[in-house]
Amino acid sequence: MEPKKLITESSDEVVNDSPIEQVRLTVPTTDDPSLPCLTFRTWALGITSCAILAFLNQFFGYRQNTLYISSVSAQILVLPLGKLMAAYFPTKIIQIPATKWSFSLNPGPFNLKEHVLITIFANAGATSVYAVSIITIVKAFYGSQIHPLAALLLTHTTQLLGYGWAGIFRKFLVDSPYMWWPSNLVQVSLFRALHDVEKRPKGGLTRLQFFIVVLVSSFSYYIVPNYLFPSITALSFVCWIWKDSVTAQQLGSGLKGLGIGSFALDWSTVAGFLGSPLATPGFAVMNTLVGFMLIVYIAIPFCYWTDMFHVKRFPIFSSHLFDSDGQAYNLTRIFNKETFDFNQQGYDHYSQVHLSIFFVFTYGLSFATLAATVTHVALFHGRTIWEQTKGSFQEKFEDVHTRIMKKNYEPVPQWWFYTILIVVLGLSLLASEGFGRQLQLPYWGVILAMALALTFTLPIAVITATTNQAPGINVISELIIGYMYPGKPLANVTFKTYGLISVSQAISFLADFKLGHYMKIPPKSMFIVQLVGTVVASSVYFGTAWWLLDTVDNICNPSKLPEGSPWTCPGDDVFYSASIIWGVVGPLRMFGKLGLYTNVNYFFLIGILAPVPVWLLSRKFPDQEWIRLINMPVLLSGSGGMPPARAVNYIGWLSVGLFFNFYVYRKYKSWWARHNYILSAGLDAGVAFMAILAYFTLQIRDINGANWWGLNLDDHCPLAHCPTAPGIQVPGCPVFQ
Repeated sequence: MEPKKLITESSDEVVNDSPIEQVRLTVPTTDDPSLPCLTFRTWALGITSCAILAFLNQFFGYRQNTLYISSVSAQILVLPLGKLMAAYFPTKIIQIPATKWSFSLNPGPFNLKEHVLITIFANAGATSVYAVSIITIVKAFYGSQIHPLAALLLTHTTQLLGYGWAGIFRKFLVDSPYMWWPSNLVQVSLFRALHDVEKRPKGGLTRLQFFIVVLVSSFSYYIVPNYLFPSITALSFVCWIWKDSVTAQQLGSGLKGLGIGSFALDWSTVAGFLGSPLATPGFAVMNTLVGFMLIVYIAIPFCYWTDMFHVKRFPIFSSHLFDSDGQAYNLTRIFNKETFDFNQQGYDHYSQVHLSIFFVFTYGLSFATLAATVTHVALFHGRTIWEQTKGSFQEKFEDVHTRIMKKNYEPVPQWWFYTILIVVLGLSLLASEGFGRQLQLPYWGVILAMALALTFTLPIAVITATTNQAPGINVISELIIGYMYPGKPLANVTFKTYGLISVSQAISFLADFKLGHYMKIPPKSMFIVQLVGTVVASSVYFGTAWWLLDTVDNICNPSKLPEGSPWTCPGDDVFYSASIIWGVVGPLRMFGKLGLYTNVNYFFLIGILAPVPVWLLSRKFPDQEWIRLINMPVLLSGSGGMPPARAVNYIGWLSVGLFFNFYVYRKYKSWWARHNYILSAGLDAGVAFMAILAYFTLQIRDINGANWWGLNLDDHCPLAHCPTAPGIQVPGCPVFQ
């Protein structure tokens, strides 16, 4: 089908719209380049919202009920604030002494471009800082110390390094209309709802009115799952029927098992770990569904009940480590706390490290997904990328949005990106080599991590920009440095962080650039805001974490915390386990010739080969468009978020995603185009606002409504964590004979 024709406000000529239907239905093809962007309001509201979101996300990140507050909340709140500033601030020009610079506190009405840039600031604050987990495990899990300046440098450099080469890929990932970044359409829809002058349809609502209705409804309802009845965040009716059966509870628990029949009446359960399903394309949801079903309901049960790797001695679902007797692994017997080194003698006299079957598959699927990503992008996008490289100076592969941007605004000079790369690389080397080498990682490790990240940025970004699913390189990073530099846990997690987060931040930078591309924001303004926002956010994340680690007694140690204490650090617990597996014990003793899980390496081969049959079929049957929608990296990562995500999170996410992106999209396309992304934004914002209000008015004072009813955050499956191998004794579990 030929793309429809549109007239832009900035030109009288007829131009082609985007080749992607969702973009055509959502993104305007107009621009007003005269609107001011980097105003006083942008800086004041942007930096404030960035800092507040960074504080709240790090604060809640240490808690049992991890709460992620997205930039949508700030996107809504700053609109009335910006309009108030425009109404009451003086318009007088202020001259900066001893310079030619001047500015006005109030350059006119609060406009859309200011709003977008403030939201980009907020995006930086909403992006978690992975390096904080290193600081956390050193201080809270290993019980050691780290120099605050080394920790601060680590925090900033890991967040900024990827920006250095993001500019190289702008041509492929921002200018190309086929790289459409689905998650951005949520914010584009909300911007339009908040700013477009719209006449209310007869018998209906404007988009802004619809958003307000959803926001208020979500806000009002979330008091129930968040405060009064947390049990409805995971309802596992199988456990209610078979109260004394370990097997039934393993199958039915949505939190500690396979989740058969489990469900939730809570939006945060649906979107908390996996993001909004409303923003994920239907074909990606379907790929995730197939992968989830194959892994969770076929592969996992088969491997567990055939006792592969002797996994019946451990829970079916757990991110913890175990010894050969099925007990929690005692790290002190194999690790020298003073030197942060592996104790080979202690290890030989104790036990190999064992994993639950879910954790084994988590690592295996990470291997397969990464390998499949490279093959998939090479086969399905390689020719396009090559053609774009050759045609980069011939204005090819453009749509209306790219042409408007090139006509109205100067691009960011490449030397800006190279300068960031050189400066941040130098500071990274200082962090690793300085301060008595506390981080254990030598200079060559930083350079190798950077090279690894640079290699994988493009293929992973292509998957993210087309499916809204982002494979990670954390496991391959751990594997490489684990073989090259074994027995050094801090070196391992530092290398992983420089590799993984450099890719993640480069992709985040490009995604925000695409948002600015859709909203027609000057690229230089986007660059400055992203850079400043990242520095502010990193500083606040670091400061918040350091404060909590020094002031909350026994933080991250549930065995020593008071009963019901929320400071259990679930995400850092997984990070700590990974540091033991890959850093202390090392991949040679886990997945190499000295380990129990050597067969997991075959997942690399599976991943490399998996996209090939799909590609061959798509070439043989070019008219069958559904074949090209089989995306093996997304399919193989179908359950890749487990743990820390649980089965009930996936079931809720898949159910909502299939309903809206297949049934509603096909049967009520006009409603979907008008309301789908606004619905997502309203649900997210309502949950975030109620969570903040409930915490700072009630929960911070230990006033918990759930305690009145005895319905805490639990799916009432107490036997789901039990092993089923004969003779294994675990408190609260029956012993099988």
